[in-house]
Amino acid sequence: MSKIGFDECFKRIIGHEGEFSDDYNDRGNWTTGTIGEGELKGTKYGVSAMSYPHLDIANLSLEEAKAIYYEDFWKKVNAEEFHAAVAFQLFDASVNHGTGNAVRFLQRGLGVADDGDVGRITLNRYRTTDVDDLLHKFNAERLIFYTKLSNFGLYGSGWVRRVAQNMKYSAYDYTAPWYTHVETE
Repeated sequence: MSKIGFDECFKRIIGHEGEFSDDYNDRGNWTTGTIGEGELKGTKYGVSAMSYPHLDIANLSLEEAKAIYYEDFWKKVNAEEFHAAVAFQLFDASVNHGTGNAVRFLQRGLGVADDGDVGRITLNRYRTTDVDDLLHKFNAERLIFYTKLSNFGLYGSGWVRRVAQNMKYSAYDYTAPWYTHVETE
């Protein structure tokens, strides 16, 4: 159902993720996911050493990152099943928090069991839910999640700015001309 498409969503997210970073205090930059343990390989275009310890992060190309985003995030959350506004929010949260957490934010917004799987129950509830209402609840879940992280004091303002920008996108995407209401059974 998403009409915005993967390419546009990828462009937006890369605007959040940026270039290479090897911040010592970011656990995602370490191959083990633990600060000071393993190899400090960094993060580039949002692709982290913690999640992809086998990659040469510093030399990762934008096209390689795009392929990872498509396979490991866009497809895994079934983004094409959702309204463009929801697809983008779900995709961005997948990149930032992992697919399981992103789907749980969606499920909490829908009021279904938050098992991290976009299955029949989740999709059925989604089809009978007001998209605008879901977008508010989804981003609220994201903000609540951030505030519980131990490093919120260090990185929280950037994370909150990211969600604020995404809320602007959701308002635009919800009312964009490509949206047409789909009747559910």
